[in-house]
Order: sequence, then structure tokens, then C-alpha cells
Amino acid sequence: MTDEGFDAGATYLSDGPFAVSGTHPGFGPRVVALGGGHGLFASLSALRVVTDRLTAVVTVADDGGSSGRLRRELGVLPPGDLRMALAALCGDDEWGSTWSEVVQHRFRSEGELHGHAVGNLLIVALWELLGDPVAGLDWVGRLLGAHGRVLPMASVPLDIVAEVELDGVVSTVRGQVACALTPGRVQAISLVPEDPPARPEAVAAVREADWVVFGPGSWFTSVLPHLKVPELARALHETRARRLVTLNLAPQPGETDDFSPQQHLEVLRQHAPDLSIDVVLADTGIVDDPGALEKAAAALGARLVMADVAAGDGSPKHDPRRLASVLDEIFLQKR
Repeated sequence: MTDEGFDAGATYLSDGPFAVSGTHPGFGPRVVALGGGHGLFASLSALRVVTDRLTAVVTVADDGGSSGRLRRELGVLPPGDLRMALAALCGDDEWGSTWSEVVQHRFRSEGELHGHAVGNLLIVALWELLGDPVAGLDWVGRLLGAHGRVLPMASVPLDIVAEVELDGVVSTVRGQVACALTPGRVQAISLVPEDPPARPEAVAAVREADWVVFGPGSWFTSVLPHLKVPELARALHETRARRLVTLNLAPQPGETDDFSPQQHLEVLRQHAPDLSIDVVLADTGIVDDPGALEKAAAALGARLVMADVAAGDGSPKHDPRRLASVLDEIFLQKR
């Protein structure tokens, strides 16, 4: 697929000055970011300064830590990834930075509160009071002054089931934590329940978007699960939005050990063979074989964009300012 404004080959973007047009009120494309955890946090931290029409659609399969305890005890959606998305959308002023720290704060004690995040408890309290997960998240977003909206991808808690290969033997593991910690190589995932109901607000956001952004994040447990919720997957296939994939900076131990950047795209294609992608964004430092990655992107219908978007300290983290500048440049070319 050829995009007007791009050359026929890969596009290489320089790390220019950080000046994005989305800082103006009411400006910017309608963007939906998919994922969960630290990867989605990085994506949202960049996107919130590119556009103020931003929606995060978040996985709801976490079964570990504070989220897992609340899920098992109260039967609620796991709030942790939703909390992190809200924290990422907080502004850089005193109000935003303070509330971001508050909701991310974890209790340290010898008792039952140990390890619980304040934001998890706040979200679940509003869910109980209002009886509506989306309304509860909207109220927390208003309190935090969030630069965007956070939605769960499904209406019920989910379990991830992974097919794992180890020493030539394929077995299954169930649960997000088990999938993330497996010593084998994850080959494919499915969800339990098999046909979960999507949140209608998430489906509507995808259908109305100008851009849908996949990743970065845990590939099998945060990014791909969106394609296993039938109604949401249908919206992702049918939306008129342009689709962008932001690749991870490093393989994730357990899930994607020894994966090359192109293998991430190949796995995406295996899970959604009919899904077309418009742009694949990769950090220049992770690409050993640009030709192979460009070929994998082309198999999805995508243009490969390579740019310096990693943190300057050498850690495998995206730099929000660099990522925002590159995303804004990509979005501008199609406005």
C-alpha cells in the first residue's frame, strides 16, 4: 500500500526539535491507542501532547498483583492497566504530576493492603458506587485532569490462554502472569471466555478514529488480545482509520525471547491475516536487517518508518518527546 507523502522505500525520520501541533486546544486527529501496562503508558505519554482527542482501549486480562487480588475478591475488571493508562494521561503541571503519583502509589505494610495501588482502590470504589466501569473511569479521569479517555476493551474479565513450545513439546498455559513468565516460546494466544462482549464505547471509538495505534507493549498479553475480542476485532478491520504499529525496543523475556522486529509483525499477521496496517514505526537502534523488516511490513500493507525514538540513557524505553515528535510528523502527512 502506497501512502501519498511517503517515498517508495522506507522512511527515515530525524530526531528534530520537539514542536508538535497537538498542543493547541481542540486540535489533532482522533487517535485510539491499544495495549496495556508499561507499553501503553509510553504510547499515551507521547500521544497526549500530539492530540487532545485521544482514547486508550486497554486489555483486561491481568491476574497478578493488586489487580489480580481485587479481581478474585470482588469479581471486577482488573484495574491496574486502566490505572496506568489514566496516570499516563495526566498533565505535566502540578495537579497532573501529583495525581499521577498518587494513583500509582502502592501501600507498603505487613497487612492486607500491602502492594495495593491507590488508584486501583479508587477505581474499584467508583465502580461499586456507580455500577458502570466506564462511568467510574471517566470520573477518575476528571479528577486527574486526564488528557484523554480510558476504556476497557471488554465488559468482563478475561483469561489469556497461550500455546507454548518448549524443547519441541507444545503445551498450554492460562493466565497473563503465567504467559509472561513461561520458560517456553509463546506461539499463539486465545481468550477465555472465547467470545467476550466488547465495550460498546471502545468499539465506537475505533470506528470513529482517524488513527489506531497498536503497541508498544507485551505482544501476546497486551497487544494481540484486542484482536481476539470479536466485535472489537471487527471494528479494527472495518474502521476507516489508518493503523500504525509501534514496535518494541527489546524482546520480552518469556513472551518474545529472541524475537526479531519482523517476527513481531509476522505474529501479528498470523493472528489477524486480513488486517491491513498503514505504518510500522521502529527505532533505528533495534533494526539489524532493514530489508527483512521492510518486507514484513509490506506483507501487512504497511510503510516502514525508522526513527530515533528510544530513551537516550540506553534503557529499552521509548522517549515520550522523541516518540511524540515522530508520531506528530506521521499524522501531519495524512491530515
